[in-house]
Amino acid sequence: MSAFPAFTAPLIAWQKNAGRHDLPWQQTRDPYRIWLSEIMLQQTQVATVIPYFQRFLARFPTLQALAEAPLEVVIEHWAGLGYYARARNLHRCAQQLVAVHAGKFPNSAVQLSALPGIGRSTAAAIAAFAFGQRSAILDGNVKRVLCRHFAIEGFPGQAAIDRELWTLAERLLPESDIEAYTQGLMDLGATVCTRSRPRCGDCPLAATCQARLGNRQSELPTARPRPKLPERRAGFVLISDGRRLLLERRPPHGVWGGLLVPPEGEAAAVLARLGLSAESRHDLAPLKHTFTHFRLTLEPVLCIVKPAPTIGEPGMNWITIDTAAASGVPTPIRKLIERIAGDAG
Repeated sequence: MSAFPAFTAPLIAWQKNAGRHDLPWQQTRDPYRIWLSEIMLQQTQVATVIPYFQRFLARFPTLQALAEAPLEVVIEHWAGLGYYARARNLHRCAQQLVAVHAGKFPNSAVQLSALPGIGRSTAAAIAAFAFGQRSAILDGNVKRVLCRHFAIEGFPGQAAIDRELWTLAERLLPESDIEAYTQGLMDLGATVCTRSRPRCGDCPLAATCQARLGNRQSELPTARPRPKLPERRAGFVLISDGRRLLLERRPPHGVWGGLLVPPEGEAAAVLARLGLSAESRHDLAPLKHTFTHFRLTLEPVLCIVKPAPTIGEPGMNWITIDTAAASGVPTPIRKLIERIAGDAG
């Protein structure tokens, strides 16, 4: 039995009655679908994930199909979800499962956490939903619920606070109904105990929540100390023949790894490298994009070249302007392409 039945029992009952039950990856024990959803849900909200999950599953309906697909195709179907290391690890994990585990997922959280891209909390969620294993999850939403309910001080990302939360999460585990309990924690953090404006009146744990009792919902969890993000600038050269754009495949690792982007650099140097000359050049309005660890100002230049030459440099692709935005490009590049496509239209 859980060490905290006043916490677990109301949560399980609430999830069964008022929690989410109709998400595309629920009502199944299929570890492939569950794993895919859990990876997509890392740092991404459910409403954003649903259409990506459905499209991804339509293109890669099985673990084998994903393992056999080229990484570039996987990246293209991930484009727009961000945090692209997830897609690369997803592909590596699928290949490892096929090569080493005969295409079957291990059924324990410890074994799952040894696979690429699957951390401790994600492994526990997969083990609980696919195999009914009793394992503790501790994603960002769950940390918020625990910090508020038990009035845990300190930034949850600090090592000591993280250890304290994991110890608590393990002690809270019920002996049964692990799936409803795990989903209940996720649902509570995502829909009720939200970062701002938590709906305490709808919370099944309101009577024992220390943050609510002390009117400290806005104070807990303790916010991350926020240093000023460094600023970076980069030039991108949108080379067009009036009908098509020249896009370059990024290396598989690093920022936007494996995605298509316009050549990066100063316009004259990029054109010289590719052996091109521009009939016209237009400086476009800068575009700002925030990454986890820095802010990037994109400084785009549109260069018109005619006639469209064949580019011999590897990784270069001529793509029609009206399809380029959906061709596996990162979000800020999609915005730039849509901007010039709208002007062309």
